[in-house]
Amino acid sequence: MTDTLDAGALTAEAARMREVLGAGPVVALTGAGISTDSGIPDYRGPDSPPRKPMTYQQFVGDAAFRRHYWARNHVGWRHMDRTRPNEGHRALVELETAGVVSGVITQNVDTLHEMAGSRRLIELHGRYDRVICLACSQVITRSHLAERLTALNPGFADGVADIEIAPDADAVLAATERFRVADCEACGGMLKPDIVYFGENVPKDRVQASYRLVDEAAAVLVAGSSLTVLSGRRFVKHAVDQGKPVVILNRGATRSDAVATLTVDAGCSSTLRALAEVYLG
Repeated sequence: MTDTLDAGALTAEAARMREVLGAGPVVALTGAGISTDSGIPDYRGPDSPPRKPMTYQQFVGDAAFRRHYWARNHVGWRHMDRTRPNEGHRALVELETAGVVSGVITQNVDTLHEMAGSRRLIELHGRYDRVICLACSQVITRSHLAERLTALNPGFADGVADIEIAPDADAVLAATERFRVADCEACGGMLKPDIVYFGENVPKDRVQASYRLVDEAAAVLVAGSSLTVLSGRRFVKHAVDQGKPVVILNRGATRSDAVATLTVDAGCSSTLRALAEVYLG
C-alpha cells in the first residue's frame, strides 16, 4: 500500500481496519508519521534522511552541545509553531467525539492533537512549546524564551539560510559558535525543552496513564509510528499480552508488525479520514 491509494482501495482498507478494531473503545497510539502532512518530517520514514538526535547526556553534560541545540532550535521552533493539524488529527477527534476512540497516546511533541481538539490526550514525550529549568523546575513558554534569545542574539534567526527542519523543532545550521544561551530567570539554572530526550525516561505518571488507557480499550490503533523505541512499543506489547487486536497504520515496516493483527502500509491522513467515514457513515 502507498499514500496514493484510490478512493475505492482506501475504503476497502478502512473497512478491514474497522472489522479488526470493532466498535471500540479504541486507543490510538500516534507517532511522527501522522504529522508529516502538516509539514513536520519524521525521523524514520522510508524517505527520511538519516538523523542523529542529541541525547540527554550530551545536552546536560556539554555546554557546546547545549549552545548548538539552542541555536538550531531558535530557528527551527518557528516552523513548528506555524504548523496546523491535518485530516489525520481531525479524523481521530471525530472518532473520539463519536465514542469510538477513547483517547490518544502520542509520541509527538508538536501539540497538533490538542490543537485539533483531542480531549483525552497523553503526550508521552512532552511538548515543544514549553521550557523547564532543570534546577528549580520552573516552566516557561517557548515563545517567552524566544524573546530572550532574540535579545541575546539579535538578527541570528533572520540571517540563517539553508536550514533543515526536524521533528523536535530543530534546524540544522552550519555554525553556532557565537550563539548566546539563556539561563533560568528565577535561579540561573539550566533550561531544557520540556521534551523527553533520547537517553531520558518518560515520566512514570504518563506511562501509567497510558497503560490504563490500553487496559480500558478493546483495541489499539497505531498511526504513523515505526515503533522503534520502547516508549511507544511497550503499549502494543501490553495490548497483545491481553489478547487485544492491534492495527498498525504506517508508511513502511515497524518493529511490531509481527505481533499486529493487521498492518496497513499507507499514509495516515487519507486512511484515517476513510476510517472515520466508515465508522460514522
